Amino acid sequence: MLTIEKLRAFGADVDEALNRCMNNEAFYLRLVDKAMRDPAFDRLNEAVNAGDLDRAFEIAHALKGVMGNLSLTPLTKPIVEITELLRARTPADYTPYLAEIQSRKNELMELLN
Repeated sequence: MLTIEKLRAFGADVDEALNRCMNNEAFYLRLVDKAMRDPAFDRLNEAVNAGDLDRAFEIAHALKGVMGNLSLTPLTKPIVEITELLRARTPADYTPYLAEIQSRKNELMELLN
């Protein structure tokens, strides 16, 4: 079960996020749960693997906003990095970024269970 303490241990800036959520812990936890189940993570992988950098940028940028607003710092960091590379349409091996995003997402999913 996800808790504020578990999110703190993960590295989330819980105080900042709770401030955005009017200190409503239950609401914040529901938002985190919903965000972790967002199919955008899979769509980002698909777009990058298909070489559709425009679509990948749009998806990464949206994820960056959601994760940033939830202050999920360990997950936000690699999403910010890939977003900026995609913004510039930089030809690169995006695999390490996608792997780190998936790894951090998996860590959070474990906290949900």
